[in-house]
Amino acid sequence: MAGAVFTAVPLPESVRAEMIGVSWHTGCPVPLDDLALLTVTHMGFDRKPHTGELVVHKNVAGELLAIFRSLYARKYPIEKIRRIEAYGGDDMTSMQDDNTSAFNCRVIAGTSRLSRHAYGLAIDVNPLYNPYVKGDDIQPPEGAAYLDRSRDVKGMIHAEDICRREFMVRGWDWGGDWESRKDYQHFEKKAP
Repeated sequence: MAGAVFTAVPLPESVRAEMIGVSWHTGCPVPLDDLALLTVTHMGFDRKPHTGELVVHKNVAGELLAIFRSLYARKYPIEKIRRIEAYGGDDMTSMQDDNTSAFNCRVIAGTSRLSRHAYGLAIDVNPLYNPYVKGDDIQPPEGAAYLDRSRDVKGMIHAEDICRREFMVRGWDWGGDWESRKDYQHFEKKAP
């Protein structure tokens, strides 16, 4: 893993400035001081190493670094990892670009309840190939092409694959296991 980067630091001032008014605002349930910036190397869909950034709750930063280190060592494909600010804080645009992201102070789609993303305790992995599905609602809509979960598609998360196992052994829940809806991209932690 020579040249790979796996670090967690308190949010730099430049990152805080980019987040305020985009992914974080007054009234968010987590202060900026409780968030950390992760820099992680991942294996891209082009089978080459790439480095991206995620913002997460500081209390889960260490275990997320361990998860991404393990996924990289096993060459698990992740198309891209960018902070949500690259998409103006817009979750749909990020999903349509198959961007793996974490913190975003927002509500759960179609509700007024805060998402675990608003606490820095959720991450969406390869969301285009792992859509959110509730009845006829598919997010992103382009993810409809990947509803057949028996397919072996690069970046698609399956119940027995290494991505799900790495999160589950550390106490994260997978949205692909939910009953009332499926959120195949989504992993969340109940408490930091």
